[in-house]
Amino acid sequence: MLSSQALNALIGIIGLATPAVAWAMQQKNLTNILLIVETILLLLMIANYMWLRRIYIQLRRANDRDMADAKYFALIRAQLEQELIADFGEIADGHLQVYASEVPRLSVMLFRILIESGSEPKRVLAADLTTNPSLLTARREYLAVNRHLVEAGGSIQRLFICWADDLAKESFARSLLELIDHHRSLGVQCALAVRDRLRADQAIDFVVISNAAVLVEEEQGDAEYIRGRSSVYFKSVERWAGRFESTWGHGSTSAPFALSAFESRVRPMLAGAGWDEDAVRATIAQL
Repeated sequence: MLSSQALNALIGIIGLATPAVAWAMQQKNLTNILLIVETILLLLMIANYMWLRRIYIQLRRANDRDMADAKYFALIRAQLEQELIADFGEIADGHLQVYASEVPRLSVMLFRILIESGSEPKRVLAADLTTNPSLLTARREYLAVNRHLVEAGGSIQRLFICWADDLAKESFARSLLELIDHHRSLGVQCALAVRDRLRADQAIDFVVISNAAVLVEEEQGDAEYIRGRSSVYFKSVERWAGRFESTWGHGSTSAPFALSAFESRVRPMLAGAGWDEDAVRATIAQL
């Protein structure tokens, strides 16, 4: 109601009429009453203004050329203005922070705009701090847009970063490999890193979108995304790509090689040979 145009017009008309009526009547008591009415109307106008500020986002204009990919950034900004997901005034600085249920929505948007924008390369580099594989399995819309990107000629490299103690648990290993199988069915290239051996600046959950943006998860969301916090950066994207590639590695010490070695040891056990935690830990120690 506060955003009603009719209400705005009524407040304006009464506000103009009030002092005129008071002057014409020249009655002290009536003047006081009308001044009180005018004060109330003024408070309503202030409340109306604050309400409009709250429901309509006013984004500062950004210089697209300052961003890593100007065309991609312009499309993202236009989409944010259209959907009004949150107060995104800070995007003008090439940075954006989102919370809770906004995080998966924005993740999907970043992929979708990459597909639609024509930005090159159509490449995604994703590092996942994996503590609960079933959480990733449940995010159907995100997985669907992963498939669409690959079908559009793009590529996705996903690095699962897990604690050694988790990898040694049969239930965790089973869930992780089921998740990896699902990602491979989407066309995603998967790899594994042991979190215990990574530096602090490598053990970060982030997704690099082409050369255009990077989504950094600062607080992991739960299954319903009631909580969670992430930031998106549209500048210095190459620094994050370099961080990912250094963790991914090359040759026999690479993360894909580590996943292959882990699978070779674990899959026969999960298929019925019986779980041997000591043998699994010995394999993990060599990754």
